[in-house]
Amino acid sequence: MIAIAAFSTFALTACNTGEKKEAEAAPEVIKEEVKAVAPAPKDVVDIAIGSTDHTTLVAAVTAAGLVETLKGAGPFTVFAPTNAAFSALSAGTVEGLLKPENKSKLTGILTYHVVAGAVKAADLKDGQKVKTLQGEELTVSIKDGKVMINGANVTSADLIGSNGVVHVIDAVLMPKK
Repeated sequence: MIAIAAFSTFALTACNTGEKKEAEAAPEVIKEEVKAVAPAPKDVVDIAIGSTDHTTLVAAVTAAGLVETLKGAGPFTVFAPTNAAFSALSAGTVEGLLKPENKSKLTGILTYHVVAGAVKAADLKDGQKVKTLQGEELTVSIKDGKVMINGANVTSADLIGSNGVVHVIDAVLMPKK
């Protein structure tokens, strides 16, 4: 019996031509060729575009010519009003702001919603002032764990993009100037 086992081992070893090693390498090559490419991360504009609650904001950003700016390297923090927030403005306000002759005013309002840097909700402190790209400051209020920006409630925080962060708010912020 031992003689048969020894002969079998010798015969199997002698028959090894190295083909098994080449066959083992083939699946590794195939795995490398089939790798899935991860989708590019969304920037702050793409986050808004992907939201059905921000179609008015997207239209306004487009009308103001701010798409390229907000798709830039940033980082930016965007306080993004919902469609309902725009609807709460006086009748005709949004339509008027979207007219080409009001582009400068619209740009001022929109840049009042943007802060340089990626500011997450946990970074905000009660009473903190943050300077907007428009030049004026926003005031942060935190009460019972709820964050407000100039009185607007942050309804969804920390939507992380490739070039910043978006916080959804329930009101349109109006600059003093």
